[in-house]
Amino acid sequence: KSNRRDGEKNKIGEKMLYIVGTPIGNMEDITYRAVKTLKSADYIFSEDTRVSRKLLAHYEIENTLYQYHEHNKSHQIENIINLLKDGKNIALITDAGTPCISDPGYELVDIAHQNDIKVVTIPGASSVIAGASISGLNLRRMAYEGFLPKKKGRQTLFNKLKEEERTIIILESPNRILRTLKDINEYLGNRYVVIARELTKVYEEVIRGNVIDLIDKIEKKPLKGEIVLLIKSKKEEEE
Repeated sequence: KSNRRDGEKNKIGEKMLYIVGTPIGNMEDITYRAVKTLKSADYIFSEDTRVSRKLLAHYEIENTLYQYHEHNKSHQIENIINLLKDGKNIALITDAGTPCISDPGYELVDIAHQNDIKVVTIPGASSVIAGASISGLNLRRMAYEGFLPKKKGRQTLFNKLKEEERTIIILESPNRILRTLKDINEYLGNRYVVIARELTKVYEEVIRGNVIDLIDKIEKKPLKGEIVLLIKSKKEEEE
């Protein structure tokens, strides 16, 4: 196997942990470099191998695939570090998008750095950046909250967000979006929000408006698909 970085060969014996961005919906949203890296890596670790096998099959990537997720990360981190120390090159991918943003990948990266293992980014799609880019909101300063707590800590978080002056970005599911909008209205007021859903897919849609209007709209017609929710900055709301 040849391990290359855009024409640059690895140094002899140099081990690499590649953090590889993959599509968030549309299979064509992957870079040439990502495909080359997934083909040349000694092993690929993914969040859900059933999902990742579809991507690998689409690009005719024949490689060994193992699971790395929230429930097995404790022992898998040790396994991956040992493989890297043995001179193997490892690629880490997530179900969709860029690893280590809202999944357990960052712990692995942190320990790799502690062990003087080279960590290389292979940039790709990100639902956060994709949603932000088509929101029409000012994103010069933003606060990314990821997935909100379902129960414990939820009210505390919303109380903190009352004073947040940056544009807030949240990841949400169609089952919980209505509840989240109602919480925004209760704790933050009737703020202007943007819902970007089904990004890069056939039914991609951007819905914009005040929270109360969107609550009314979604109560009449529930949404489908994964959602990136953006809340207009408090500072711009007040201007």
